[in-house]
Amino acid sequence: MDQNVNNNQEQELDLNQLMKIRREKLSKLQEEGKNPFEITKFNTTHNSKQIKENFEELEGKDVTVAGRMMAKRIMGKASFCHIQDAEGKIQSYVSINELGEESYKQFKEDDIGDIIGITGFVFKTKTGEISIHAKQVTLLSKSLRPLPEKFHGLKDADLRYRQRYVDLIVNPEVKDTFKKRIEILKEVKNVLDEKGYLEVETPILNTIAGGATARPFITHHNTLDIDMYLRIANELYLKRLIVGGFDKVYEMGRMFRNEGMDIKHNPEFTSIELYSAYEDYNDMMDITEEIISKAALKVLGTTKITYQGTEIDLTPSWKRISMIDAIKEVTGVDFNKIETDAEALKAAKELNVELDEAKLTRGEIINQVFEARVEETLIQPTFVCDYPVEVSPLTKRKPSDPRLTERFELFIGAREYANAYSELNDPIDQYERFKKQVEAREAGDEEANMMDEDFVTALEYGMPPTGGLGIGIDRLVMLLTDSASIRDVLLFPTMKPLSDHQ
Repeated sequence: MDQNVNNNQEQELDLNQLMKIRREKLSKLQEEGKNPFEITKFNTTHNSKQIKENFEELEGKDVTVAGRMMAKRIMGKASFCHIQDAEGKIQSYVSINELGEESYKQFKEDDIGDIIGITGFVFKTKTGEISIHAKQVTLLSKSLRPLPEKFHGLKDADLRYRQRYVDLIVNPEVKDTFKKRIEILKEVKNVLDEKGYLEVETPILNTIAGGATARPFITHHNTLDIDMYLRIANELYLKRLIVGGFDKVYEMGRMFRNEGMDIKHNPEFTSIELYSAYEDYNDMMDITEEIISKAALKVLGTTKITYQGTEIDLTPSWKRISMIDAIKEVTGVDFNKIETDAEALKAAKELNVELDEAKLTRGEIINQVFEARVEETLIQPTFVCDYPVEVSPLTKRKPSDPRLTERFELFIGAREYANAYSELNDPIDQYERFKKQVEAREAGDEEANMMDEDFVTALEYGMPPTGGLGIGIDRLVMLLTDSASIRDVLLFPTMKPLSDHQ
């Protein structure tokens, strides 16, 4: 019984009436000089988990705990309540004989949702439940809004995301998801730290939106009187550090993209990018396998997981295949034998692939065919390699075929989880690719890269051969917590404001 109310009649009252009653209780307390909001500190000795795990040692001894009252059962001169703290719930037995008439009367007036402190000795009830026999109950904070009777995510997802604080109170499994998120982030960093990578920080406000193909958020700096952009990626700054002599760097942080929202996308999201001098995209595949498999072991104890009903094996080594070969496996079409834009266009039309009319070069068509026909088939972890140069403006060309690049994306469960390159370090080539991106931008492509002349200047000083990798942290957390939507793994996802105060 998780959410009992103080009396049966309360269930029949509407929200405004309930809030009025609770405010009247608060006013009465204040008049009596018992304002709970004046309490500044309350010392606890244990939490619920510590008491349950160490019962034999603590039995008969006094403890002090604090938490939110989630249930209460009044039985005349004795009562039971459950309080919930950061580690779980624990029952308390409260009696008039122990508390005294006045304190017991006050306890009976306390509401579900109130935050209370309890001091008493540890014991087991006749039914074997580890409990606290209360000697003192202190009201620490008054809940002026009743907790919802039902707060199930499947029935009211929008309210869950808007009022995450209530979601965390009444849905313990939600808190478990975010605890796992924290552990995943720690493990990702641990793997890199142990390999000698340095964690660094780069600007979030940029004068140029670069490092990815995405539409940026624009703001204005009043003092400098210039428009600035929230970063869409931190790639170009991290590679400047490689130029400067830091051989292994990474940064985990928020990125911002002014794009659509769905179960896989939120305007602000967490990713990690890392760069290692003297390595290439093959090395980045190895470290990707290690990061994700070790994160799975850390939070789940296994690399064989189930995501939304589908069994997935994250045990290294994972399949590696070129984009062109992946297309051939699924469709039978071999773009290695297709040389011209016109031939590529014809092949795509025969496959009934709907194309972006502004992107009709051979390389762009290959990418669109892959997205339309192949991505959905990639369930087990697969590195798709050797992307066309047209869709990889920051990537080193493949020596055996300069129309392709040394780039891979990782797909699991038909979703992209990582993107990596053998980084382009030729400043002349980089400048020409930026120019083509600028032309595309001027033609109306708001996601195309801007010209970053300072980055070209950095490359002109010389950047060693470098492998670079980006991993979408939110999607990784979704995978390892079996969460269907990115909003389930963001504490406060972006939401459209409600017109009325809720």
